[in-house]
Amino acid sequence: MKNLKFTIIVLGLLTLLPGSIFAQDINISAELRPRFEFRNGYKTLIPDGKDPASFISQRTRLNAFYGNATFKAQLVLQDVRVWGDVAQLNTSDVNGTAIHEAWGEVMFSKKLSVKVGRQEIVYDDHRIFGNVGWAQQARSHDAAIIKYSPSEKHTIDIGLAYNANGETLYKTDYTVNSYRTFQYIWYHGNFNKIGVSFLALNNGMAYMEKTSTDTSQIVVYSQTIGPRVTYSGDAINLDAAVYYQGGKDKFNHSLSAMYFSANASYAVSKKFSVGFGGEYLSGTSSQDQATANADDNSFKPFYGTNHKFNGWMDYFYVGSYMYSNGLIDINLPLVFKVEKFTFKLIPHYFMAAATVSVFQPQPTGTPDTWKDYSSGLGTEIDFTAIYAMSKSVVLSAGYSQMFATETMQVLKGGNYENTNNWAWVMFTFKPTFFQSK
Repeated sequence: MKNLKFTIIVLGLLTLLPGSIFAQDINISAELRPRFEFRNGYKTLIPDGKDPASFISQRTRLNAFYGNATFKAQLVLQDVRVWGDVAQLNTSDVNGTAIHEAWGEVMFSKKLSVKVGRQEIVYDDHRIFGNVGWAQQARSHDAAIIKYSPSEKHTIDIGLAYNANGETLYKTDYTVNSYRTFQYIWYHGNFNKIGVSFLALNNGMAYMEKTSTDTSQIVVYSQTIGPRVTYSGDAINLDAAVYYQGGKDKFNHSLSAMYFSANASYAVSKKFSVGFGGEYLSGTSSQDQATANADDNSFKPFYGTNHKFNGWMDYFYVGSYMYSNGLIDINLPLVFKVEKFTFKLIPHYFMAAATVSVFQPQPTGTPDTWKDYSSGLGTEIDFTAIYAMSKSVVLSAGYSQMFATETMQVLKGGNYENTNNWAWVMFTFKPTFFQSK
């Protein structure tokens, strides 16, 4: 007992010593995030005869960070569950505790470091690389990143990843639903009120190549290249991005796709701002999708936080739609802040970027035809309210309604004439158990 008391006293004194002696940063924190959802046409139009779903999911995280002048390290343990998915007297969980992040970063100098391990990768507005924070499980990568900052205003990252099923004695096929490998370079520079970024991603996917005598796995590569520019003023904020994708998709089809986005917001007052934005993601026509070995013209925001874009009901690019007809999204964000409350209202109008059509077989002797549909997919209205009770406790809620067209039904299934909506309520707790600098 005396030894335990002595140890506690020594640790307490160590945390009070001047930072110049130890020059270290220690932080132990957590996150608990239960969320109720009501889904009645979430991700896809609800079919006739189906009832809405409702459930409560929860993310629980334990975060540990350590850093000093020579290295940094972080460990994030995570449990994701749905309330009731295991019995009360359970011996194990459905998903179990997982490692969301486990990385170390070596500081070779103030300008150069290397970060290796399981980690989140986030750049710019999350469009190509994001952590998908909305999803309870979120996204992280096994990767190595070389970080070089020649000055405070300029940063260059070089990222590398190479995946395998496990330790083997000889070459085996990669069967996990993920990339086989990637390499990228990202640059960001600040020039007063203007920010400039450039990303070049070489993305490698496993593909089973068939020959006349054998089938073997190869890696096919696509390239995503483009800049993003931002302007941050006193009342006006602007951003625009352009990306091109080429090479091969994961089906070894030739890929040629484009992405454009432009957004503007104006602060009418300290409490109220209004915005206007648009996105174009090129797509592949329905006829080309049905044609073997046709070129792929569908832009793919590979590892982005896609829930952040194109409506919060996640009809596009969240788990699907990567190889579909593309999208044009015109939106009008309205934001109102008062004291601890933030309210957001964002209407979206969606259109397909490539022709949507349905094959119509004809009687023998008559040429088959395709029926084309209007490009309009519908309107989604998203609303959210956030109440920051404190720095560590936030209550948020949202409601979304989809007013779809027949064309949306052609692409997504279900029934566009049904009521399609989604609602949620979420608590976020972020306690800090220990912090020392």
